[in-house]
Amino acid sequence: MTALMPTIAEPLYPLVDPFGFGRAAVAYWRDSVERSILYMDVMRQRGNQYLEHIEKTRPTVLGFDTDILLYGEHLPRPVNYELLRVHPPEGVETDELARPFVVVDPRAGHGPGIGGFKPDSEIGVALRAGHPCYFIAFMPYPVAGQTVEDVVEAEVAFVRHVIERHPNSEKPMVVGNCQAGWQIMMAAALEPDIFGPILIAGAPLSYWAGERGNAPMRYTGGMAGGSWSTHMLSDLGDGLFDGAWLVQNFERLNPANTWWDKQYHLYAHVDSEADRYLEFERWWGGHVVLGGDEIQYIVDNLFVGNRLSTAQLVTSDGRRIDLRNVRSPVVVFCSRGDDITPPPQALGWVKDLYAGVDDIIANEQTIVYCVHDKTGHLGIFVSGSVSRKEHAEFTANMDYIDVLPPGLYETTVSKASDRPDAELIERDYLLEFETRDFDDLDREVKPRPEDDRRFATVSRVSEINLGLYRQFIQPWIKALSTPESAHWMRRMHPNRMGYRLMSDRNPLTVPLPVLADLVRADRHELDDSNLFRVYEDIVSSHMSRSLDAWRSLRDKALERMFLDIYGQPLLQSLVGLGGAANTERKVPGSEPEHRRFVARRQEEIRARVAEGGAQQAVMRSIIFVLGGAPATDGRNFRRLQASQEELNIGQGLADFKHEMREQFFILKLDREEALGAIPVLLQGEDGEAIDGYIEHIEHILAASGDLSDRAAKRFDTIKALFNQARPSVKRRDGGGGAEAPTTTARKAPARAVKPQAVAPASAEGASEASAEGASETPAKAKAGAKAAATAAPTARATASSQTGAEATVTPKRQVKATAPASAGIDTQPETAAKPKPETAAKPKPKPKPETAAKPKPKPKPKPETTAKPETTAKPKSKARSADAASGVAGGGAPDKAASATSDGQRQAESSGDEPAPKTPSRRRSTASKTPTPRKR
Repeated sequence: MTALMPTIAEPLYPLVDPFGFGRAAVAYWRDSVERSILYMDVMRQRGNQYLEHIEKTRPTVLGFDTDILLYGEHLPRPVNYELLRVHPPEGVETDELARPFVVVDPRAGHGPGIGGFKPDSEIGVALRAGHPCYFIAFMPYPVAGQTVEDVVEAEVAFVRHVIERHPNSEKPMVVGNCQAGWQIMMAAALEPDIFGPILIAGAPLSYWAGERGNAPMRYTGGMAGGSWSTHMLSDLGDGLFDGAWLVQNFERLNPANTWWDKQYHLYAHVDSEADRYLEFERWWGGHVVLGGDEIQYIVDNLFVGNRLSTAQLVTSDGRRIDLRNVRSPVVVFCSRGDDITPPPQALGWVKDLYAGVDDIIANEQTIVYCVHDKTGHLGIFVSGSVSRKEHAEFTANMDYIDVLPPGLYETTVSKASDRPDAELIERDYLLEFETRDFDDLDREVKPRPEDDRRFATVSRVSEINLGLYRQFIQPWIKALSTPESAHWMRRMHPNRMGYRLMSDRNPLTVPLPVLADLVRADRHELDDSNLFRVYEDIVSSHMSRSLDAWRSLRDKALERMFLDIYGQPLLQSLVGLGGAANTERKVPGSEPEHRRFVARRQEEIRARVAEGGAQQAVMRSIIFVLGGAPATDGRNFRRLQASQEELNIGQGLADFKHEMREQFFILKLDREEALGAIPVLLQGEDGEAIDGYIEHIEHILAASGDLSDRAAKRFDTIKALFNQARPSVKRRDGGGGAEAPTTTARKAPARAVKPQAVAPASAEGASEASAEGASETPAKAKAGAKAAATAAPTARATASSQTGAEATVTPKRQVKATAPASAGIDTQPETAAKPKPETAAKPKPKPKPETAAKPKPKPKPKPETTAKPETTAKPKSKARSADAASGVAGGGAPDKAASATSDGQRQAESSGDEPAPKTPSRRRSTASKTPTPRKR
């Protein structure tokens, strides 16, 4: 091309063009012509690629080698789906014992393969992590008579087949993108026992939800008068619905990108963006066809009716599709930059189905949501940066998500190098989980009951219009439609015609490849600093902003019309929505069978409070401590998982996860009783073993760095409970020997005495036992005092245990000041002799035997505070005295100890500390029933 242009000698440039404007104009003109030729040639290649792609029997854009394992056409209810096994690329190995991954792509007008579109994709991330991967794909045309229920049953059959291929692995993780997300949730609600964790990315589940001004697509059904237009297009297509209509709806959401930005970006960077553009257009232009019954079911029951998120869908065989039946953890991934599935539509189903977080926990469901700040709809499951960050962390933490206690969580991804504890993080990013309530969820969903009423009106109007269409118009359209007319209507669709016109089948494109080769052979790229190129970018940005302004005006007008039309009380009354009973949409009620199941489940959990051993005690303690942290992550779980064999050799990972969830339910049902049972679970363990368990817990908690203040206080409570379970030590005084009774009981009834204390016995119970021993002889009284003093653990004695021993002579008025220190409550006794404040975690040196049993002298209490001695019952034997001391150590005199514990609990509540956990009730000795005088 340069040879055809007039040239000027370079030395004459300053003379002819002193400011360089002419040279810049010539360079820009030459570059724009070359870019135009190259751009038109890329469009020609796109058309050829489209024609080649749609002529394939099984077109896909999957970037990995696959084998077909199961054909949906061969199932009892045939469908156009199939199950593929994905082979890892060269250099990547997978473990057949690892959890398999199943990726399901959306069938919403486009062809399959977007989940494995490139190496940095959902499948690529899972393969690099060592997981065997499977892909559920579909063919361009449906099987005759295929329905949505048939597709759901086929996906269930595919998941079962994957489980059969991996009998020794955990249940597969299933990933559903966009439209495939609600299909997977329907399948998991019908067959909850075969699914592992479920990740739904950009999947709409609550179709009426949305924020005003940001969700224009939800108004489409109302402005079209309902679903009758969908039915008409299916009838014109001879029972088939062209997916190009769905793609056209997506493109209309952002006209600036569809009509200008995407094409101009290719034109401006045609030398570097051609390959990426063609690769994406191969999927975007691969339109598929849906069955008329399928699309009508989707529009009527989901888009317009919103029956999935309200548990109103019933299958043809009478089974209710209730998402509350899903037993697997559900991870919802959405983005605020998504205009097709905004966060309210991805998360609104939680508010539609549940009354609160407690309702989620009662259903034993774990729901985790992650909201991206800016990526678009396709970026959620196509973007390489999102795959390397969010999807990689979801895959790495899936075992932790699987064991996460039931509830509602929000997860955030932070870069490890930006955190102060970067040295403790093994990966490039850290996935953290924070508990959320419905107030937090409302900030994302932004519910409006008055909008729900408008959409309910749309649903009624749609039913009326659909009935009128079927009665008066459908017979005429069916009489005029033929398979040939339907074929030509699909070929003439504007989205399809654009590809066909710019292909080699158009004779006008014959010169394009020759001109493009000439340009590439002598290409003169223009520098971005060229004045006219700068002006070109400015004009392009103005064009884009003008289209955005038009879109904003259009969406606001559409929204205003929708709100005004369907907000009319008269119209709402005409369609049957008048009256106070229908003003708000209620949360679906639970079935009687489910309520009975919940009641039985609670009884089973309550019966397991004191069952188990050291492993259950450690798990329960870790869950309790981490529950006080503001956020958790998978580091603690991975460290506990790696060291689980130290507690129970031979336990599988599935059993380990099940036990973790059971311990959470025990704590959730009655936290005080669950904590109080920890010493019972540690029966028979010696002091050295208990020290090892405490160090084991410290090692696991240290995986995520320093504990927060609240978590540290909870850990102090746990250490006090473990110390309470230490066995007694034999002690002797100068006048004889007396063996101290053990502080743990051999049997713990299922029901506990309320309220109960955590650590040492109450002051009144201890003083009663001391007075009973003193009623016999001074020697016996001394032995009884020693027995009461040695009831607390002596090895690594804590300050709380010493406080309990010293409290044996505290008057009744001072009981309130002797609340258990091991429960995390700061106490300040009113007596003159105050114990030195020490933390329960710091062990003191072992005291000498002759001084350990002697309590510190207490000042004589005032006469008016001293209770009158009751009738003295003389013990029959020394065993009676030992039994009385045992009753003190195990919680003797429970009626008086209850009052002391209630005071301590009230003090704890006023100070914001953790309430004292309950101690399981134990069999009381006969000596503890005998009334004894109080020691003055």
